[in-house]
Amino acid sequence: MNIHFIQHEVFEAPGAYLKWAEQKGYQITFSKVYEFQPLPDAAAHIDLLIILGGPQSPDTSVLQCPHFNAEAEMNLIRKCIQAKKAIVGVCLGSQLIGQSLNAPYAHSPEKEIGNFSIALTEAGKQDENISHFGPVLTVGHWHNDMPGLTDDCEILAISEGCPRQIIKYADYVYGFQCHMELTKEVVALLIENEDDLKEKSRKHTFVQSPEKMLGYDYGEMNNKLFVFLDKLVAAFQPILNTRQR
Repeated sequence: MNIHFIQHEVFEAPGAYLKWAEQKGYQITFSKVYEFQPLPDAAAHIDLLIILGGPQSPDTSVLQCPHFNAEAEMNLIRKCIQAKKAIVGVCLGSQLIGQSLNAPYAHSPEKEIGNFSIALTEAGKQDENISHFGPVLTVGHWHNDMPGLTDDCEILAISEGCPRQIIKYADYVYGFQCHMELTKEVVALLIENEDDLKEKSRKHTFVQSPEKMLGYDYGEMNNKLFVFLDKLVAAFQPILNTRQR
């Protein structure tokens, strides 16, 4: 299993996604675009593409952020979808998946920063890869926007502050607006790079204080994420086996 990460900023770290991949002994490669590392030219050597979050949006231009090329990333996403690869997008990554499928991202009704519950929709409860989350699960959040919707996608989870938390765009293609990969170390990096977080926590219903986030135990959401990834790989394995023959 070849896993390729696209990482947009040092503080938007892969966290539990990387821990899972390392524990499984999978082959891991990175495009750390904040270091101007290139994207893969093709999908051929990727089995699972994981696009991480970032402060950018799909509309951010190269002039605004020289290390972020949204069009190039969306082109790679389309190549992976056409080649029937597995894809997981996180936050910005989920928005890029939608945008690559002609579903523009939108602003979320609420800013969410911290740990708040998501609820599975009926489609989510029926989805074998995430049904183990249970009806309600507390997960991490760090966003202002949300992914766009295609005509045939399924909304699998919502939150009180955002109606698009987990989207299934196609077989093996999932967008997570939420952050189940958070660890205390990743949260510390995010806090360090978020301006006026204490003030935001006083102004916004769904923004928690730094102290509350750093005191949270991220083990449950990480473990639920591990099971999702195991299920996704198991569902994808027959396709992988066919290609390896």
